Amino acid sequence: MRSVVPVPGKLQKDPMAVPVSQMWTTASYVISQRLKGRKHYPFVLMLEPLLRCNLACAGCGKIQYPAHVLKKQLSPEECFRAVEECGAPMVSIPGGEPLMHPQIAEIVDGLVARKKYIYLCTNALLLKEKLHLFTPSKYLSFSVHMDGQREEHDFAVCREGTYDKAVEAIRLALQRGFRVTTNTTLFDGADAQSVRHFFDDMMDLGVEGMMLSPGYTYDKAPDQEHFLSRKKTRELFRQILSNRSERWRFNLSPLFMEFLMGKRNYKCTPWGMPTYNIFGWQKPCYLLQDGYADTFEELVRETDWDRYGTESGNPKCANCMVHSGYEASAVDDMFGSLGGFLSTVRATIFNKYKDPDAMGGAAKNSGNNSGQLVQIAMSPKA
Repeated sequence: MRSVVPVPGKLQKDPMAVPVSQMWTTASYVISQRLKGRKHYPFVLMLEPLLRCNLACAGCGKIQYPAHVLKKQLSPEECFRAVEECGAPMVSIPGGEPLMHPQIAEIVDGLVARKKYIYLCTNALLLKEKLHLFTPSKYLSFSVHMDGQREEHDFAVCREGTYDKAVEAIRLALQRGFRVTTNTTLFDGADAQSVRHFFDDMMDLGVEGMMLSPGYTYDKAPDQEHFLSRKKTRELFRQILSNRSERWRFNLSPLFMEFLMGKRNYKCTPWGMPTYNIFGWQKPCYLLQDGYADTFEELVRETDWDRYGTESGNPKCANCMVHSGYEASAVDDMFGSLGGFLSTVRATIFNKYKDPDAMGGAAKNSGNNSGQLVQIAMSPKA
């Protein structure tokens, strides 16, 4: 574990991927919900204050709306009302590009005042320009969409130079004492060795932690050819996450990463990361749009949850292993049962996952894997 020298006037960087205060808040919240016997409780609110963006990524299914819809945005008051109604301890702010919202600083300040842990998801193209609007806080983290190494990132977002701009903005944010994480979504054709090098690059850059998730087959996404099946997802993440470097820090629960590697099974928890945007409370989750509810209570009460998840037979859920559906399942297991807690402790201590047939293993030639890292912008998830 590397030492961290405090910088006067700046937020001290925690060497752990998630600050202890945030872990304690999350654990106490989950345990309290379990003690209350509440099944459908939210873990992270996915708050989309707008849907417009300054990029048009080929795999993104969030911004394909008419111009009059893209011009709309939530007011700070609407955001605060949704946060208070939901009650989740963490708020992820995806989009669109949240930094395009003219009142994004007011929204963030209001959430910090409410002591919510915020992940502001951004492609970082506007981060240098907007950084002065924000104040470093343990409650605020910029979650930068990084789509792999330079060539892969620029290809994925269909614009040259975006990787270098994002890296420059990350460095500046870190220098000013902000928490910074990255957010990467992987698709079919991803080069496992390139992803592992990307992890090294991000650790060299100094980010707090990295979020990973397989992509989801958005109906509206322009590129419909690179989404992963469950079998391919497990094999890809086994290659990526086995034989880990001690330097890598992930902003994910260890049990969710084991789920991605095919080492454990979970049922989807679609209510764990509910979505609120300009249309209302989205049914049933961040990824699907099967209608909207006026209130969070209505969303929980009137959604037929048995219609969703891989066990339901719903074809839209067949290959989904996305963090917005399964990270909450892993966290509930982690804090909701002795077995889950002990498994988390074990996964935290014995976290190398040695595998001679995976990348970095003795029997694996790291130069044999070929392919292309393809990514779209999503929130930490989670």
